[in-house]
Amino acid sequence: MLRTPTARVLDEGDEPAVRRLLATDPVAACVIAGRVEAAGTGARALGAPLWGLGTGRSLEAVCLAGANLIPFAAPGAERTAAAAFAERARRAGRRCSTIVGPAAAVDPLWQLLAPAWGPARDHRPRQPLLAMEGPPSVPPEPRVRPVRPAEIDTLLPAAVAMFTEEVGVSPLRVDGGAGYRARVADLVRAGQSLAWIEHGEVLFKAEIGAVSRSVCQVQGVWVAPAHRGKGIGTAGMAAVVEYARAAIAPVVSLYVNDFNAAARASYARVGFTEVGRFASVLF
Repeated sequence: MLRTPTARVLDEGDEPAVRRLLATDPVAACVIAGRVEAAGTGARALGAPLWGLGTGRSLEAVCLAGANLIPFAAPGAERTAAAAFAERARRAGRRCSTIVGPAAAVDPLWQLLAPAWGPARDHRPRQPLLAMEGPPSVPPEPRVRPVRPAEIDTLLPAAVAMFTEEVGVSPLRVDGGAGYRARVADLVRAGQSLAWIEHGEVLFKAEIGAVSRSVCQVQGVWVAPAHRGKGIGTAGMAAVVEYARAAIAPVVSLYVNDFNAAARASYARVGFTEVGRFASVLF
């Protein structure tokens, strides 16, 4: 009888092995890598357990089990890792709002978890992962700049509108939005929230939501509905790329829904190319 492979909770001593694994695909691993670089691999410092599959100095896969369940596996190890991580996840119970990461790791994990955790509110199996490491191909919008702390209340309605439009539920439904507002404020203070604000109105916004030493990931891209179709998103993203490459990390990445043809065309004009595929399961 075949035994299900066992994943373990990693600790501080596993950090070198974790870093080696994540370095095999820095763009796809950006979110976990940024957390590990900032806090190490201990569960207390990370604020969530990091599960690992492997022995000794070698790891085949890891999974950050926090508010989002984020698996990452070496090529060829995805299904073995999915079995190990699904076993731990079933025993722990669902505590995440999303499963997200490279599609090759997310897909088999969701297949195993769906009978216990399903149905999902939304499943997005094809999300192109894009990246670029050169300057933007179009002129950047000069009015896009880091949001100032005094502008958080101006930014927040746009951030809520973006989240609701993208995810399908309002971030204000939990704790009155206090946690979401704190996250927005943290990004503003870190210089990772950029916007074009005119006369108290946000025309364009984006956040650099994940940062590692080599890659950053842009999230929360939004154009005010009344200003769509005017090229604002393309010029705004060019400004975000220019800022991010100068101040954050040399490679800029993001992932996008495959059905969002307008956004994909805009990102292509900026200079992004597809380097992989993500998948998301939303609860």
